[in-house]
Amino acid sequence: MHHYTYPCPLRWSDADAYGHVNNALFLRYMEEARTRMFQEILPADEAQRRQKAFVVSRAAVVYRAALRYREDPVDVHVRVAQHRAASFELAYEIRDAEQLYAEGTTAITAYDLEDGQPRRLTEAELAFLARYTGS
Repeated sequence: MHHYTYPCPLRWSDADAYGHVNNALFLRYMEEARTRMFQEILPADEAQRRQKAFVVSRAAVVYRAALRYREDPVDVHVRVAQHRAASFELAYEIRDAEQLYAEGTTAITAYDLEDGQPRRLTEAELAFLARYTGS
């Protein structure tokens, strides 16, 4: 498999009056999985993190089935759909063994927050992305 899986816990407050997880929270689940996935390549030093940041430039979610609140986590699978010199796209599936609840994508730009400019991906970042590229 060429994807990262994060078992995302659901919170009682995630559910609406009908017991369904609110649609806006699917973006939070995607963010949580993405953040955990990238932990290993983010610099420990805050100044370096600002120079080697990533920003979301686009996000989309297609809802496939209602996700009802439950105690068991839902899996968020993340893979790299494509990458370029300064950006990449992540594809997500929010699912469990029986059901696909949503699919999503985020376009991510490598960014230097100090300069306020996009930057090129480093060789180490490209190697990391290659681990999660493919089906």
